[in-house]
Amino acid sequence: MKPALSRIAALSLFLLLSFHCFAQQNPQPPATLRSLLLHELRTTHNQADWFVPISIAVDGLTAEQASWQPPAGGHSAGQLTYHLLFWNRRALAKFKGEDPGKYGGNNDETFEKFDAKQWADTVKQLDQVMTDLEKLVESANDKQLAQWADTIGNICTHNAYHVGQIVYVRKLQGVWNPEKGVK
Repeated sequence: MKPALSRIAALSLFLLLSFHCFAQQNPQPPATLRSLLLHELRTTHNQADWFVPISIAVDGLTAEQASWQPPAGGHSAGQLTYHLLFWNRRALAKFKGEDPGKYGGNNDETFEKFDAKQWADTVKQLDQVMTDLEKLVESANDKQLAQWADTIGNICTHNAYHVGQIVYVRKLQGVWNPEKGVK
């Protein structure tokens, strides 16, 4: 074997063994349905990961700022937040076997019912609903998790989509701090 090839082979073996030893010292348990669902819920709720979660998207937003609508049209950050509260609360109630309340089928109403006077309470309620969803997943049995998995996945996708809109609306308004995670 040539000396250069010998050094490359030795270095490769060293790196492989080092990685193996590191992996043995820091083993990660295999992902489970529960851990994946909790990860998705938490990263759309209050743990920053690849994108900004709800808690950061609404942090520091005043009721007046939450009411601002883009001049070209679209929903305000407050309307988007209320919409998330509406749908996450309904999903939580259904998972718990409770009556989710009346819904006439008009999704526009889930935005229009935002009230700036209730802004702080809306944010607080959404945080609680997200916390309750996480607790429900933590305590659910395997059968429940399997039944709920698709819906929870859709909830998280829906949350991430609208959180992106909230951040965008804040950027348009000039009230977004790029140090919070989105430049």
